[in-house]
Amino acid sequence: METFVARQPIFDQQQQVYGYELLFRSSLENVFSHPDPNQASAQVMTDGLSLLRMDTLTNQKKAFINIPHDILVDEYVTLLPKETTVVEILETVDPTPQVIAACEKLKDAGYTLALDDFVYEERFEPLVRLADIIKIDVLATPREEWPALLQQLAPQRVHFLAEKVETREVYQEACTMGFSYFQGYFFSKPEIISNKDVSGFKLHYLELLQQILKQELDYDQLEDIIKRDLSLSYKLLRYANSAAFPFRRKIDSISHALALLGEREFRKWATLLTLASLGSDKPEELVSQATVRAKFCESLTAQTELASRTSDAFLMGLFSLLDAIIDRPLDDILSELSVTEDVQAALLEATGPLYAVYATTLAYEQGEWEAFSTQVAQLGVDESEVPALYREALDWGHQSIHACQDAEKN
Repeated sequence: METFVARQPIFDQQQQVYGYELLFRSSLENVFSHPDPNQASAQVMTDGLSLLRMDTLTNQKKAFINIPHDILVDEYVTLLPKETTVVEILETVDPTPQVIAACEKLKDAGYTLALDDFVYEERFEPLVRLADIIKIDVLATPREEWPALLQQLAPQRVHFLAEKVETREVYQEACTMGFSYFQGYFFSKPEIISNKDVSGFKLHYLELLQQILKQELDYDQLEDIIKRDLSLSYKLLRYANSAAFPFRRKIDSISHALALLGEREFRKWATLLTLASLGSDKPEELVSQATVRAKFCESLTAQTELASRTSDAFLMGLFSLLDAIIDRPLDDILSELSVTEDVQAALLEATGPLYAVYATTLAYEQGEWEAFSTQVAQLGVDESEVPALYREALDWGHQSIHACQDAEKN
């Protein structure tokens, strides 16, 4: 049985990733054939975590996992590592003596407990006393009710997590109110300010990006742009002389590095480094998500009749968050860059031959399994192959971001 796992980031007040909520799907039909559905659900979680590796899924951060009633009381949760697992007790779980006893055992064993989609009722008090984190849906809970709810629960010394945080305004207000953690897509939406200027630093990297996206590279122009930035020159030479390229002699000039790396390798490296540099003042997860999304789009496209368009699909995924990275409208940015009409159509109009790849990617990322099944069928891709492609994208994304970070540090 193939296990489908998606993830959603959870941030702290510094917009650093604290953990990921993992979203599981049991099978291609999204139903259990096992005679005991709860045992099957437990198997899906444990198999998913062991097959996909926790470090790949969460990049060594906490894993928030939804736990229904029977899995909780039957103690299947203890199959998961206590050091990295946050047990999310679903809002549908009644606080029966069995449930409370199971939570007490988990607490004593060292697990972190969270109450999901919490709405206060007096009967939940025993669970509140055991909880480490309380998740509050800030879309479903009116803002005027936040202060009273947090004040009522504050004596329990719990941390509050705001779910469904979709804008920076809500994130900032929740910070002020006393929430410690935040889940939602606020980080991936631009904070557009009228007539906002782009800094000279970012304009320089946009200039490089424009050159990279041209159908034919102008090596003289590229060399001139790179030479004008000491840091970029150093990073290119360091990369060209790294173990990834065991050239026989040391590469000590920009022109030599450009010639030996080759067009494809240079385009990919320069695009990733440019995006990371443009997003240096943004949450790291923003660039990480763009990188994983780019690789996932590329890999999906390679399985379709559009296999010759993998480079466009890579750029489509990478640029899908460019507006949030630069804080400018995406249509303005793309109009200045030499991207294909199909990439623009997919990102701006939700149309064109590449849009099905993009829609499939978004559905998988968000754990919208029904929409994912519909979209992947339209692509003509074997659904059972997708989890492996996603895992590869996560691995590649992590490695790429770390490589960029190492370049920045050195």
